[in-house]
Amino acid sequence: MPKLKVYRTPIGFHDAYVAASSQKAALQAWGSDADLFARGIAEVVTDEALTTEPLASPGVVIRKLRGTADEQLEAAKMPKREGARSRDDQDEESDQRRRSRSAVTPKAAEPPRPPLPNRAALDAAEKAIEEARSRHDDDDRQWRKRQEALDRERRQIDAAHEEEVGHLTEDVDRLRRAYDKAMRLWNSKR
Repeated sequence: MPKLKVYRTPIGFHDAYVAASSQKAALQAWGSDADLFARGIAEVVTDEALTTEPLASPGVVIRKLRGTADEQLEAAKMPKREGARSRDDQDEESDQRRRSRSAVTPKAAEPPRPPLPNRAALDAAEKAIEEARSRHDDDDRQWRKRQEALDRERRQIDAAHEEEVGHLTEDVDRLRRAYDKAMRLWNSKR
């Protein structure tokens, strides 16, 4: 297992500590895409009092409050320097500068829009498809009518055939009975 080092970076009023095998692993644990070490924002920690907890949980980000809450509040109350402007004054001045810049700087003229594309070819192609589908539907209806007529004719032919075969079968049966009777009679006379 590679040797672990403890790394630290500030996060708001906290310091984020992580025990990792490399700076890259520490950046991943913090979820940072930027190289905080190259920017001087992150560093290696060697103070044993600060490394104990992160080394107990490698890869886990440990957040520790930087200073006490009172110290942080005190630091936030910065004494006003002589001649310093308030934040509201700075914001108002910034808004005025922004307005004056926009009034002075002419907006670049937009290039003219190209003419609307001609839709005639597309309309003609769509109309041709509609006409082709309509012709196909008409042809299909005519074919179905012819098919229905052929089916009716086929049923009539089948019915006539069955009737004819039925009559012929009756004739064959009658003639067979007569033949068999004649054969029995002939055999009895021999």
